[in-house]
Amino acid sequence: MRRLVYGLGRSGLGVLAYLQRHGLSASFYDDKLKPEEAEQALRLGFTLEPNPTPGLYDQVIAAPGVPIQHPRLAALREGGAEVIGEAELVYRHSQTPLIGITGTAGKTSCTLFTGHFLRALGFKAVEGGNIDPPLASVVDDAEVVAAEMSSFQLERVVHFRPRVAVLLLLGVDHLDRHGSLEAYHAAKLNLIKNLTAEDALVYNAKDPRILAGIEGSPARRYPFEPANSPRETNLNAALQAALAYAQIVQREQPGRTWAVEPSAQGLAPYRATAPQPEARYEVFAHIGGLQFIDDSIATRLDSVRMALEAAPGPVAWILGGVDKGAPSAELLEVVARKVRLILAVGRDGPHLAAPLRGQVEVVEISEPDGRKALREAVLEARRRLTTGSVLLAPLATSFDQFKDYKERSKVFREVVMELGGSHG
Repeated sequence: MRRLVYGLGRSGLGVLAYLQRHGLSASFYDDKLKPEEAEQALRLGFTLEPNPTPGLYDQVIAAPGVPIQHPRLAALREGGAEVIGEAELVYRHSQTPLIGITGTAGKTSCTLFTGHFLRALGFKAVEGGNIDPPLASVVDDAEVVAAEMSSFQLERVVHFRPRVAVLLLLGVDHLDRHGSLEAYHAAKLNLIKNLTAEDALVYNAKDPRILAGIEGSPARRYPFEPANSPRETNLNAALQAALAYAQIVQREQPGRTWAVEPSAQGLAPYRATAPQPEARYEVFAHIGGLQFIDDSIATRLDSVRMALEAAPGPVAWILGGVDKGAPSAELLEVVARKVRLILAVGRDGPHLAAPLRGQVEVVEISEPDGRKALREAVLEARRRLTTGSVLLAPLATSFDQFKDYKERSKVFREVVMELGGSHG
């Protein structure tokens, strides 16, 4: 087979290493090839394709960062090539069972928690996919993989069939990439399109879009319900995923022994020891009766709504960064109920806060330096509130003032502690 890996980066290089381990040949191409990545690919024994020619390749494995309608990909497809992604490749060439996890919010946490519960049961389980490391890098070293799946990955699956599929939430995101909400949801629902009656479907029983999307699926159903915080919600989903997989194994390997009883009761002690994913909803400090909550990863509307609902009121909400096109006006109801003060930071904070001004006080913080801006936001919150919470849930990316959301999280926590915060 004439095979092309289109796009390197984390996923593409993981695919090339996977192909090498499996003795499969390929060429590689990247629209913006980095010299260090080209060198890695060449060291693995693959050849550079300088200009992909339609009709020359039978299969193209496209990295998730390459839009499925990219003109070059479209030309290769019209030339007869099958365009797939990393997940589809791995599914075709590896026998390791997969637990696929997707949703507009909560994917990473749920993936980590699922792996945690599976290891507690005694499985040699690892996490991979949209979360680091790539699925192709870990699948052959595991007994089962908890795989975080983005819509970019799921829009290029064909036969991909996880043994357990987890649908957390169908909200609003990536409309610039998919073109419409319907196309975005269709990509997410590709996770379940090949499930059989022998597989399991874990789903949010309170999401009407999910309930509509799973109609007709033959998979065994395992509903979960949202809890009073994002962490508890994702623990609920992960617990169902681990137990659903355990029940599959009980049917197919009836003699297996278990490290702990495969039940909610058996796994209950492991909820408390589940990892705390970085920069995700966490009450990390307090100053007197005022709690400080870091949810720097919350750049999507649904993630922010969940954070606002979970945060103890009254809330001082730190909002802003680089706008992703979020319709912040859709948060009017929860803002009116929970928020006392909006602290608008970064390039687009004032713009995002504008539709909410009629409901709540907005303080614009024009300081361009990220650390100084967060410090000023914390001080403003303390001037106005003595109880409740200060929530960093930005509804925007961090690139105007920080390297990434992790640095924004780190700086926020440092600033709070410098200003007298205590852990707990």
